[in-house]
Amino acid sequence: MVDEGPFVRVELPAARPAPVGPDLAAVADRPLAHRPEADRPATAIDGVALVTIDRPRTLNNLSSQVLADLAAACARLDADPACRVAVFTGAGSRAFSVGADVAEFARETAEGLEASRRFDHWDAIAAMGVPTIAAVRGYALGGGLELALSCDMIVLGDDAKLGQPEIRLGLMPGAGATQRLTRAVGSVRAAELILTGRTIDAAEADRLGLVTRVVPAADVVAAALDLAAAIAAMPPLATRAAVEAVRLAAEVPLATGIREERRRFYRLFGTEDKVEGIAAFLEKRDPVWRGR
Repeated sequence: MVDEGPFVRVELPAARPAPVGPDLAAVADRPLAHRPEADRPATAIDGVALVTIDRPRTLNNLSSQVLADLAAACARLDADPACRVAVFTGAGSRAFSVGADVAEFARETAEGLEASRRFDHWDAIAAMGVPTIAAVRGYALGGGLELALSCDMIVLGDDAKLGQPEIRLGLMPGAGATQRLTRAVGSVRAAELILTGRTIDAAEADRLGLVTRVVPAADVVAAALDLAAAIAAMPPLATRAAVEAVRLAAEVPLATGIREERRRFYRLFGTEDKVEGIAAFLEKRDPVWRGR
């Protein structure tokens, strides 16, 4: 089913995620080129939502309306128990997103921009409780790259061009790049990219450790959906707890992070999925996850 918004399309997950065992995870571990087409999930995958920024004529730039639509889609999916993983991409083949609508910025003042709280919408993806994956081909510049960096994982096409060019407009990144890019590649590399506005290609992004994997451009969405399907096949309570703990690692001291990891680990021992997972392992069968 497709929910049509002005600039954001949401393909919803199946209403009842089917129990899936290790077979799907094994498929996702095989190189994409070696998988038969029948093995590749279509967009209607149990537990997986696909969100598309649909403004290809402007290379999916992020106007205030696009951001509002995107935030609404994130909130809706996060409240949907059928959604276990969300994949984000851009319409067309030229860009994930080239970032902010510069024409809108030309009309903004410091006071007006702060008072509008428009940038609160940028936090919508990062605030989702489910794991998130950016499927990026073509340009991901400025706010577009910041949007991708808000996701837990990035699947990158080999045609991708990434950068933070805000400095060339007399600005700086304002939607997280000074923090997330720095945590991803280190301060000296992030400083060079942010202070020069230099664009990097997929190979350099991979060398810097900025992305999860690089695939042929035409396979970006399929590869991201494969990855999402493998994650959606895992126990949902453990998945949410694990992704929360991974995100905390970028925000808190090590001792705090270890304490929070352990707290979540203990809590999972009170779930039905823990009982089922261990029983299935001992009985040498596939588990059936209930999310309880």
